[in-house]
Amino acid sequence: MQSSLIEVRTGKKEVVHDITPQCAAFARDAGGDGLLHVFVPHATAGIAIIELGAGSDDDLLTALGDLLPADDRWQHAHGTRGHGRSHVMPALLAPYATVPVLGGELALGTWQSIAFVDLNVDNPDRQVRLSFLEG
Repeated sequence: MQSSLIEVRTGKKEVVHDITPQCAAFARDAGGDGLLHVFVPHATAGIAIIELGAGSDDDLLTALGDLLPADDRWQHAHGTRGHGRSHVMPALLAPYATVPVLGGELALGTWQSIAFVDLNVDNPDRQVRLSFLEG
């Protein structure tokens, strides 16, 4: 199995960050057929396969904001207001995804992208582990 870490800088706001180019480059370098596993080694972030750039990324953040408001209801209460919701989010938006790779190319649908989703505004420096399992 081949594996690599990529760095993602999210800044100080909630973000849906496109990591498809890095995933595609890793799959190309791995070559052949197999599975790309994308994993976030953080307790407050997730991975989504979603259409990006047409408003869906903003819609996802709005939906997460409606489901997990940034207020004082959370028992996990260190950091910025509502930080506890960031620890609940990975139960709704998994911290991993697996994508088929065919001939070194991601087998995503026409409008699908791989996105890193982070509601934690307290930590702008993140990592994502990419692993390729040849098949």
